[in-house]
Amino acid sequence: MNTRKLVSLGILTALLAGCTLGPNYKRPTEDLPTGANAKDLSAFTQQDWWTVFNDPVLNALEKQALTYNYDLQAAIARVDEARADVGIARADQMPSLSGSGSTGRQGNNTGSGESGSTAGVSVSFELDLWGKYRRLSEAARARLLASQAARDTVRLTLTADVANNYFNMLMLDEQIRIANRTLEARQETVRVYESRYKNGYCSEVDLRRMQATRDSVQAQLQSLELQRSKAETALSVLLGQTPRQMIEQNIPRGKTLNEVMLIPDVPADLPSDLLQRRPDVRQAEGQLIAANANIGAARAAYFPSIPLTAAAGFASTALGDLFSGASGVWSATAGLTTPIFEGGKIKAQNKKAEAAYREQLADYQKTVQLAFKEAFDALNANRMNREIYDSYKDQTAAMQRSYDLTKKQEDAGLIGVTDVISVEETLLSSEMNLASSRANELQAVVNLCKALGGGWTEQSGFDK
Repeated sequence: MNTRKLVSLGILTALLAGCTLGPNYKRPTEDLPTGANAKDLSAFTQQDWWTVFNDPVLNALEKQALTYNYDLQAAIARVDEARADVGIARADQMPSLSGSGSTGRQGNNTGSGESGSTAGVSVSFELDLWGKYRRLSEAARARLLASQAARDTVRLTLTADVANNYFNMLMLDEQIRIANRTLEARQETVRVYESRYKNGYCSEVDLRRMQATRDSVQAQLQSLELQRSKAETALSVLLGQTPRQMIEQNIPRGKTLNEVMLIPDVPADLPSDLLQRRPDVRQAEGQLIAANANIGAARAAYFPSIPLTAAAGFASTALGDLFSGASGVWSATAGLTTPIFEGGKIKAQNKKAEAAYREQLADYQKTVQLAFKEAFDALNANRMNREIYDSYKDQTAAMQRSYDLTKKQEDAGLIGVTDVISVEETLLSSEMNLASSRANELQAVVNLCKALGGGWTEQSGFDK
């Protein structure tokens, strides 16, 4: 190949490659705390993080939700839409090929005329000298990654909601069991006092007090059953059940509230490297990358565009001679269009793209800020809820002992009914609080998993 051809080839390559306007993306620098190593939080790095509770029924419910939940299905569809947009953006960088054909006759008012037929293909291609279409393709890819991160956010939120609702349902089961047991004891006490009242051993005031405490527990039990019914239907929605299934099928139970495995204490440090894997942070970064790429696409509007077109085919006056060798025709053209006056439109579009980038940058920084807040709060909640549970456990044990002693004193006639009622109500309250604090312990672990990104895996491509 001679020197002239080499130079021509080099010039052509440079024209086709062009340059890419606009700033290249660089991840913003954040003032992040140093924290624990990710390996110290291995319980939260597995994809199916809810299996740490070792409850087969919960595992099955999570699987059902991931299969049938409508919000997740919509998020998956949005990923498919974004993937199609990437294909569209890439197609804009490729030549366009089209075919055409016609046959007919034309003349004037004297009646004379001639027939003609044509057939051919045409190719059009715009040189991406300034990187406009490359930037648009980059933006489309970034939006795809953002949509994938949004899907993972929905998935993480869904699995956390299923676990939290499941543990709330188990808590209500336990509180209903406590209320039923207490109601049976109160009913027996009322029968005893009714017998005493008939035989003149107690006043009507004492009998009515016992009846009132029984009725109070009955009302509390009914309220708990209503709450449980609402919790079951809420979980049914998360599971993607049909209206018929929601009404006719009961939500299965696995272990009781106190049987569910609680993982050991987790480190108190804030793991910065895990938070970088949070899907909402990745979603915000994908949108930031897209906004950054759109700046380059907007700037390219200032520069001329060069469309190339070529056509080849056949033309003849007789349809039968259309594809003969002599009827072949071709054409090749190159054009140039450049903006001269747009009334400030291009400048405004550039300002809009730059403003959109600043907006997405602020959103990204706010997302990172909230991510660390949620993680910090979740770590503290996980630690404090365990201490709260231990306190309620000690209180319940003390009140149970106090109740046993009070009953003995009542049987011996040493104390009155008011003292008994006071101790019984305090015992019931402490048992209810103990069940609630146990659920809070489990839900704190769920919320910590969610705050640390659960089992979400970082998508490749953001740093490329």
